[in-house]
Amino acid sequence: MSDQPKMNPDNLGVWSDPFDFKVERERTIAYAKATNDDNPRHVSGELAPPVFAIVPVFQGMIDPLFKVVPDSLIPFVVHGEQDMVFHRPIVPGQTLVSRAKVTGYASKSSGTTVSLKLETRADGELVNEQWMVSFFRGFSAGETVGEHAPAHTLDEALRGGAPVAEVTQHVDDDQTFRYSEASGDPMPIHLDEAFAKSMGLPGIIAHGMCTMAFTSSAVIESVAGGDPARLRRLAVRFSKPVLPGQDVTTRIWSKDANTYAFESTSSGGDLVIKDGLAELGE
Repeated sequence: MSDQPKMNPDNLGVWSDPFDFKVERERTIAYAKATNDDNPRHVSGELAPPVFAIVPVFQGMIDPLFKVVPDSLIPFVVHGEQDMVFHRPIVPGQTLVSRAKVTGYASKSSGTTVSLKLETRADGELVNEQWMVSFFRGFSAGETVGEHAPAHTLDEALRGGAPVAEVTQHVDDDQTFRYSEASGDPMPIHLDEAFAKSMGLPGIIAHGMCTMAFTSSAVIESVAGGDPARLRRLAVRFSKPVLPGQDVTTRIWSKDANTYAFESTSSGGDLVIKDGLAELGE
């Protein structure tokens, strides 16, 4: 890039002002339907699906991110990783109060990763914490500073053994449009074929968080006894895009009694979710 932009490290570790979100039952049900989630506690509106946690913070995390990252890098960003820690489920009727901060960034040969931390509370008590890692293609910050999202690398030895579960889910042709409306994510690479191709993609791609929601359902139904309240942590690394019309197969390995590693492959043959980690409570 010409006129190399520069990061603003002065804003590392600075929490944003708190921002509110009222959880509406209809919105949580719509999110479940948009992610093909048929868990009874989700489709009834009793609990929000776990990955719904991205919805209350989606808009509020943008400003703190670009107080560190130059605006000119917006076209070069991709979602690298998401790590969610669940202290308790989101329940319709709650008013959630969240805040966000960029904690650090790291230069790599192909670009720069930026770690952003989020926390969400209800009535002063933690509901969830999240780490989002953004990757800015082709940009070198020239340094590695600050705190970075925790690692969750899959142990290669596990892959050599038989998985405890294997779940295949279908990405519907209209999945991205349904997910965009339910989540509030309007990014055109998920909705506009011509724009997606102009960005070097094969066409419209599924939202990464929708694919992550698929993996949460696979974990809950196959190793958590169908109880979403048992999910304590879900972490993924987005590896390749998923296309509408494809199937996604998630293979899950047991690390110990309540900890599982997983990865997901598309029917196109790509590993689309790497380094998946799920932790369960009793």
